[in-house]
Amino acid sequence: MQAVAPSMGIEVSAINVDDAAEIEQRLAAFARIPGGLIVTASALSVVHLGLIVELAARYKLPAIYFERYFATGGGLISFRADFADQYQQALQAPTKYQMAVNLKAAKALGLTVPPSMLARADEVIE
Repeated sequence: MQAVAPSMGIEVSAINVDDAAEIEQRLAAFARIPGGLIVTASALSVVHLGLIVELAARYKLPAIYFERYFATGGGLISFRADFADQYQQALQAPTKYQMAVNLKAAKALGLTVPPSMLARADEVIE
């Protein structure tokens, strides 16, 4: 992400955390600047998924998550490789992805999800 972002005119800032207190502190600080949140896969993010989703909503941070259960848990969008498809292709890079969009979260953030994005979503959560 950090290597590709500048070519797209996007600034990426990594936020590394070790515990729930740091998650709260860093997201509160991050929310002071305009932007969105990309939550990458880690054991810590899974353990604290409820906290992360709650803080993203509290601070009105649009967020995309690495796994569906974040979206079903109230997060805005999840986007990930379709692991069953990838498994069948063994060592190839993923060619199929799954996306879930939570319309309730979008509304709470004051966002309108484009119809083209909803049409591409594998799951729309209302």
